[in-house]
Amino acid sequence: MITRPLDLSSRLKPPPRGFESLFYVNGGLIVLFFVLFGSRFVLSPGVGVDFQVPVMPGSLDTAVATDVVIAIKGADMAFVEGAKVNFIGLRQYLIERAQGKPGLRLLVQADAALTTRDLTEVYDMARAAGFVSVQIAAEPPRPL
Repeated sequence: MITRPLDLSSRLKPPPRGFESLFYVNGGLIVLFFVLFGSRFVLSPGVGVDFQVPVMPGSLDTAVATDVVIAIKGADMAFVEGAKVNFIGLRQYLIERAQGKPGLRLLVQADAALTTRDLTEVYDMARAAGFVSVQIAAEPPRPL
């Protein structure tokens, strides 16, 4: 700022003293918030860290393109389009998605620990909603 011709610097308030430590406090608080709230669950909520799709040989041979994808973590816990729903909400979601759209395919990303009973219940929900086919996601085994 040019202040020499009119001697404006003598009329300005002097810069405040003692705020040097406030900069470090603000920086420390920002770092603390990112450490505490920076987990994958807060910044990008969704499927948990221990979610594992089952491993099955030849799983890529039967893969087809699907129209709707859902993830199921456990009994009565499903994730659809970023929302966590129970099986009642999942039934409503599947009915709404399949309504008026014939020929839709559903991809179910089920956790490896999910029971067959729960998987069968999801399969029945999808068939009742009007999905033509239901595909269970699986990964090929890793080469040793």
